[in-house]
Amino acid sequence: MSENILQAKNINKSFNDPIKVKVLTDINIAINKGEFVALTGKSGCGKSTLLYILSTMDTDYQGELLIDNVSMVHKRESELAKVRNEKIGFVFQFHYLLDEFTVLKNVMLPGLKLGKFSEKEVENCAIEKLKILDIDKLAMKKANQLSGGEKQRVAIARALINNPDIIMGDEPTGNLDKKNSDIVFDLFNKLSDELNQTLLIVTHDLSFADRMHRIIEMEDGKIILL
Repeated sequence: MSENILQAKNINKSFNDPIKVKVLTDINIAINKGEFVALTGKSGCGKSTLLYILSTMDTDYQGELLIDNVSMVHKRESELAKVRNEKIGFVFQFHYLLDEFTVLKNVMLPGLKLGKFSEKEVENCAIEKLKILDIDKLAMKKANQLSGGEKQRVAIARALINNPDIIMGDEPTGNLDKKNSDIVFDLFNKLSDELNQTLLIVTHDLSFADRMHRIIEMEDGKIILL
């Protein structure tokens, strides 16, 4: 039996600026453990808006969001912050690494923030994630010494540090050339196939999306393909 990690039920959202504009209409999706899913659509179709709701960063919507079968509706911001840190790993178009820190320290930061394990345990976990992504040799380099492709791989390792239920990516290959985009795809595919990691990736790159398990396509704030 498939295990739902994330469900959106009848999600609707409007902006009021200055008139009311509907940006998401009756969004219903379910993502199972281990799925590698693309969220695609033309610019302005609502995919990034939806991702921010699915990641609990935007709570101004109608409908219900469930993560690991727990409703996120009516949770306090402190509770949502805990969910984000424990259950969701984020990979953005820009890596957001701290240049003055080593690769190892950058990867450790969300684990230290979570506070579940000792610093040594977090460090060991970080080294393990770097090894999985074949970048453990970079551990003691400063972030500003890395190439763009290396920085994004470090950002993926950081997203994995708390063993999240789902990794969410917002155009994670948007700043990369084809060679590095392919490397990132292969890493994501490895995480899904070998570690049963769930991934939901917003992308406009159809050649990237076509290689995933499933494509969810949006148009004008609606799901047109599941």
